[in-house]
Amino acid sequence: MYVAAKGGEQAIQNAEALYQHLSGPITPALIHDIQNRLPYLVDRVMGEGSLYAPELAALAIAQTGGDLYEAVLLLRAYLSTQPRIAYAAPVKPDAIFTVRRISAAFKDIPGGQVLGPTLDYSHRLLRLDLLDGTAPPPDAPEAETPASPHYPAVADWQRAQGLMPALPEDDLPHSVLYAADLPDVTSDAVLFPAPREHRLQALARADTGGTLALGYASMRGYGLIHPTVNELRLGWAEVQLKHPITGELFSAGRVRVSQAEVVTSGGDQGKGTLTAGFAATLGWNEVKLIAAATLDIEMNQAAPHPAHTEEFVMYHTEPVESSGFCIHFKLPHYVTFASTLDNIRKVQAVAYDNAKPSQPTTEPNT
Repeated sequence: MYVAAKGGEQAIQNAEALYQHLSGPITPALIHDIQNRLPYLVDRVMGEGSLYAPELAALAIAQTGGDLYEAVLLLRAYLSTQPRIAYAAPVKPDAIFTVRRISAAFKDIPGGQVLGPTLDYSHRLLRLDLLDGTAPPPDAPEAETPASPHYPAVADWQRAQGLMPALPEDDLPHSVLYAADLPDVTSDAVLFPAPREHRLQALARADTGGTLALGYASMRGYGLIHPTVNELRLGWAEVQLKHPITGELFSAGRVRVSQAEVVTSGGDQGKGTLTAGFAATLGWNEVKLIAAATLDIEMNQAAPHPAHTEEFVMYHTEPVESSGFCIHFKLPHYVTFASTLDNIRKVQAVAYDNAKPSQPTTEPNT
């Protein structure tokens, strides 16, 4: 639409050239550094972009100068051009190659607490010595006894204790494990109340900031629940596919995944048991998942806060649609704004006419 503006197409090309000049050259070395040095940023873009491709996510970050919304849009746009050739088998939590697994509900959980890679317990201080180049290189000593890579789910232990309702036996029918029968929020029309698959998929690719804002509002008291992190887990999940000829499962590789489960009492399951909320996503993104799992419970309440209804949460945490709608206001709105000005002038003209003093009338001489 800017073609009609002064300068036209040449102005648009110059604007893009200036943007690239200020951002600097994009080289394979830069993309490699982003991928390896900023893994949590890459994970966020992959999760919201619904595509596990670290190199492409790093390229999107470099290409957009670090604008995350634009990077997510680039990844989603690329994803829309790729065919879907297979469906992976479901991943069970106890099968994830786990590197971090904690619980705020119990100290002694089955398998123990595994802190893994985290800054949760570190001082939030700028390392100014890094600017001088005098800081010693980081050194992570090897453990004498390596931690187990697999851990049972905390919720399974709670269900065995009668603290949580049992899962349905036929929770995931075998007939849909490797087929396109599962609801897919990327291709299905979104209707409300939404299938649980749509809800979890929407939360998995939701905007981190939007999810945190709504989840935090619920935690502060605008919602109806107070969550406790039952289990938070980071790790690598095996992508297993069904061989088209033999029918046997084989591994196509591993992807970084994270999942969070929060619990509360007095949810839709009643006061006598714990109600769980769940969220998972590609990459490692802890704060988003805690907020998303909280919203998963909040949306089930009989009378949730207006900002925590299923429709509100799913629509307003969608990063591409929300940022795109906001950004589109930068485009020319000349016609609609001119119409607004015409209406304002008409109202002012009517008000001016009504405010004029009435002219006195003179009686003719008789």
